[in-house]
Amino acid sequence: MMGGSSESSELDRMALTVLQPGFDGTSPPDWLRRALAEGLGGAVLFARNIADPDQTAALVAAMREENPGVVVAVDEEGGAITRLEARTGSSWPGNLALGVAGDVSLTQRVARQMGRLLAAADITLDYAPVVDVNSNPRNPVIGVRSFGADPALVARHGVAWIQGMQGAGVAACAKHFPGHGDTMTDSHLALPTVPVPRDVLERRDLPPFRAAVDAGVRAVMCGHLLVPALDDAPATLSHAVLTGLLREELGFDGLVVTDAIEMRAVAALRSPGEIAVGALAAGADAVCVGVSSPEGESVYALRDAVVHAVREGSLAEERLAEAAGRALRLAGWYAREAPARAAALRDADEGLGLAAATAALRVIGTAGRPALRVAPLVVEMSARPTQAVGRATPLGVGGALAEVLPGTVRVEVAEGGDLPDLADPGRPLVVAVHEAARHGWIQRLLAEAVRARPDAVVVETGLPGTPAGAVYLATHGNSAASARAAARWLTGGG
Repeated sequence: MMGGSSESSELDRMALTVLQPGFDGTSPPDWLRRALAEGLGGAVLFARNIADPDQTAALVAAMREENPGVVVAVDEEGGAITRLEARTGSSWPGNLALGVAGDVSLTQRVARQMGRLLAAADITLDYAPVVDVNSNPRNPVIGVRSFGADPALVARHGVAWIQGMQGAGVAACAKHFPGHGDTMTDSHLALPTVPVPRDVLERRDLPPFRAAVDAGVRAVMCGHLLVPALDDAPATLSHAVLTGLLREELGFDGLVVTDAIEMRAVAALRSPGEIAVGALAAGADAVCVGVSSPEGESVYALRDAVVHAVREGSLAEERLAEAAGRALRLAGWYAREAPARAAALRDADEGLGLAAATAALRVIGTAGRPALRVAPLVVEMSARPTQAVGRATPLGVGGALAEVLPGTVRVEVAEGGDLPDLADPGRPLVVAVHEAARHGWIQRLLAEAVRARPDAVVVETGLPGTPAGAVYLATHGNSAASARAAARWLTGGG
């Protein structure tokens, strides 16, 4: 570690201020406490850090004992992307469901209630909402995380979501700039390219970000994306994208945070220190690091890489000071919003999650509404969740039906597996699929199931595809709320 002069000490502190690392454990490890006391400006919570609401609040309180202004961040999008409710599944439908429901006031209320959840844990920053326009239906990582494929709709709901979250006193973060919707590659695995001309970006991908900036969003997350129309460097490392476009053209003056720098889109190109320095030089203010070494050596190595870059002249000290200042400014905004959080904590909106998920249900191909009275056989088929999701949603359609109809039999079929025996005519069949249109093996088994049982009810929890079965119910998301809304509708409730 570096030390010595007051100048060195100040550089060290500024370099720590711009880092937002993840860590292991449900209480802060010793290295994290030490780093926070030395000026570490942020930290990111994942499902691995969270057991229950009381523990989460205690964890954040322990972090704030070392640095009261630490920017505590979390990925809490609703739908399949939840950290605080990873053990149970999200109480809130995700973005696509809200976009389909089409009511911006509903979107704002949902985001406020999600803000209430974060406020109870004293979390500063939510890495949400996704304001990518899902223009490519075969996108492997955005999909139901987007409000939809229409830029104007995405902009409207993105603004409503930001207003709801920030109205509850928690900072929102629009992502993934300049737009991850038209990609065929998951940036967790490789570098995606958005191969369209600038005019397409202007009319399709950028409007929701412009709207978010105009609405006062406190943070923007850049995506690990290659956009040749803007630069030949990934957006995370592009001065043209982060400073020229986001700062100068869109007028954003809040916190720019990177996506996690261990994602292969950039990690395959440069070392962690080089990515951190390059992102800061390009215009980022906070470097998100999802995984840290057990004793925190990797975090201190990033600090030292940033300090070294300043000393050798590859990163201007003024740029580092500006970035650190923006992180501190966000912490100051959060401190001033304490009354808004207190008001939100008194503002419970019971039943809202289920009501919002119900508003997003769409039924195709039914001559009459099914009302399941007998415990069904539920066959569930889904590809492995992406790294963005983490673990699969704990409560699927089968689990939600079992809550209503005890005796429900659930069978999960993975890629390479076979369907169970479907022959019992006395037991209704429900086939629950996720993103069938994107996975040939799910399409094949779904067709086989419907041939064997034309009376099957099909529930699609992702982007809807070709309708199948006697009834085709689209939930437009795979949260616990959406599963329960589907179960209630299938059993005659709602």
